[in-house]
Amino acid sequence: MNAMSEGGEPKFSVEEVEAVAAPPRAKVDDAESPADKLERKRDYLEGFLAEKPQGAGAGEPGGNLYEAVVGALKDIFDPEIPVNIYDLGLIYAVDVTNDGDVAVTMTLTTPHCPVAESMPGEVELRVGAIPGVRDAQVMLVWDPPWDPAKMSDEARLELGML
Repeated sequence: MNAMSEGGEPKFSVEEVEAVAAPPRAKVDDAESPADKLERKRDYLEGFLAEKPQGAGAGEPGGNLYEAVVGALKDIFDPEIPVNIYDLGLIYAVDVTNDGDVAVTMTLTTPHCPVAESMPGEVELRVGAIPGVRDAQVMLVWDPPWDPAKMSDEARLELGML
C-alpha cells in the first residue's frame, strides 16, 4: 500500500514481513551485582571522607599541619589498651598557630597510669618532629577526667565494645 503525494511520488511505503526478530532481553548476569553496587558506594564514601575543607589554613582542622599532628598522635598507643591515644579520647585539644607552634591538651586514663611520667614527653617529641612544627607543648590535665565515653567508635569497635 502506497500513499501518493501531489506530484505522484509515494510519501511512504509499507513493507509486509513474515516475522521480526525479538529485541534482546535483559539478563540477570547483565545487572549490577550487590558487590559492585557496594564497591561503588564505598568509593563514593572514601572520596567524601578524604575531601578536605576548602580554604583551611595549615593549622586549622583539615589543614596539612593539623592533620599531620593528628596523624602523629594516632601513631602513639596506650601501653595497656591496644588503641592509639587519639581514638582512645586522651587528646582533648590540638591547637596549631600560623607560626607552627603546637599545643596539645591531653589526659591519661588514670592519674596512677604507669606512663604518667613518660607519655606527655613522648607526645611532645613525636609532635615536635613533624616538619613545619616550630615548637610543641603538651599540657596534661585531669579535669575533666577521662572516661570510656570519650573513645571514638573505631576504638570501641577495636575493643569489642560495640
